[in-house]
Amino acid sequence: MLKYSLLFVLFLCPAVYCLAQADKIDADRPDQTESAATTPKKWFQFEAGFLRQSDKNPDANQQRFKDIYFEHPSILSKYGLTKHIDLRLITAYGTSRGKENNKIIDRQNGLSDIQLGGRINFLQEKGLRPKMSMLAHYDFARLRSLNKDSVNGANFCFSMQHTISKIISLGYNVGMEWERFGAAPAYTYTFSPGFSIGEKWYAYIEAFGAFRKNESAENSIDGGLAYCINNNLRLDISSGVGISEAAPDWYMAAGISFRFKTGK
Repeated sequence: MLKYSLLFVLFLCPAVYCLAQADKIDADRPDQTESAATTPKKWFQFEAGFLRQSDKNPDANQQRFKDIYFEHPSILSKYGLTKHIDLRLITAYGTSRGKENNKIIDRQNGLSDIQLGGRINFLQEKGLRPKMSMLAHYDFARLRSLNKDSVNGANFCFSMQHTISKIISLGYNVGMEWERFGAAPAYTYTFSPGFSIGEKWYAYIEAFGAFRKNESAENSIDGGLAYCINNNLRLDISSGVGISEAAPDWYMAAGISFRFKTGK
């Protein structure tokens, strides 16, 4: 799976240099905040990333146990259906390792995520009014081979975006997530100031998390950098830490986003 995903990325990337140019690529990665911008009409966009996440048991008597999770890779595939609507497919191949006193006691790998959905942009930015879109996905938990569930789930969020200046922008999401239908939902949020550094660089800082009924909140902060090689190709790195016990301890990630046009 990893080999074919890498070959897929390497095969398509060179094509972005010889295609018609559009505005600079707007990607959903590397932050957790989903963009309010839709993929341009008749363009395919792919956002692939690799992640390592570590999380020790928050119980003081169980901290010899640690879970380490890898995504290698995750791929978000998007297609611009109209000027204001795009389709989205999320897939990820993962490896989960359980450790006790730094010794691996459990290892599993397989398809860890598959979601199908879309995004609708229904408000444009004007004055104090943000650009606003709604994203929704159906989570095929039954099709996963890693952390498989017998019941599927779903999620949605509203994505808002403000342009503060030529250098500073502000993105934020609010939404809900059902890990499985019939269970109590999680209420999710993100808040992410972004900074354009010259023509090529972009940086961000972010707070994000989730709240569930009768459970401790998961709150984290992160930050990262992205570099635009050209209008259709971007590289990124990011890292974050949990600021509440229920959140993962830390993660680091790197990725690539690219796109190409399929018609006039």
